[in-house]
Amino acid sequence: MFAASRSDSAPESAVELNSRVLSRPDFVRPTFDQVYAETFPAVWRTARRLGVVESAVDDVVQEVFVTVYRRLDQFEGRCALKTWVFGILMRVVNNYRRTRRRKGAGHATSSVVGDPDVVVDNGADPLELASRSEAGRILHELLEKLDESKAAVFVLAEIEGMSVPEIAEATDTNVNTVYSRLRAARKEFERALKQRALRREARDG
Repeated sequence: MFAASRSDSAPESAVELNSRVLSRPDFVRPTFDQVYAETFPAVWRTARRLGVVESAVDDVVQEVFVTVYRRLDQFEGRCALKTWVFGILMRVVNNYRRTRRRKGAGHATSSVVGDPDVVVDNGADPLELASRSEAGRILHELLEKLDESKAAVFVLAEIEGMSVPEIAEATDTNVNTVYSRLRAARKEFERALKQRALRREARDG
């Protein structure tokens, strides 16, 4: 008969809170626990998709959230919460790449074996996991053909569903540059996908 009040419903998520904050002048900062719960899965899988090797991904993600904890009082809701957290993620990943190169540890990043979503979903059906794992291998094989800046834009736009302005904010890049990189990345990705299909047809034919 009557709509449930906020106090009678489930606790407000960080994303919901952030959306409300952006439309209200009385800013209420989300707690660290809210931020962590809402963004951890996306941060983890994006770090992997950006090529952070498996042995380093936990350390990279931990550094992201240590930084979030330390800087949360600086978040004022001027951009989406996910955009703010991903800005931190991109800086941590870039630092990781520079450190790997400086140490001469081969490639600064590495392609992912399988899909990061498979790793964090232990309840899925085995056949579904196998299918998703194969799709993940194809995705990362193709992403590996893009340079780091294009791959980052492609992952954030096409996989994480971020808008170009949000990507520009997260990567500290001009909007026009993001548009240009995304167009180029899409073309290169489609070309690589077609080449892979042709190779498979030739092998199976």
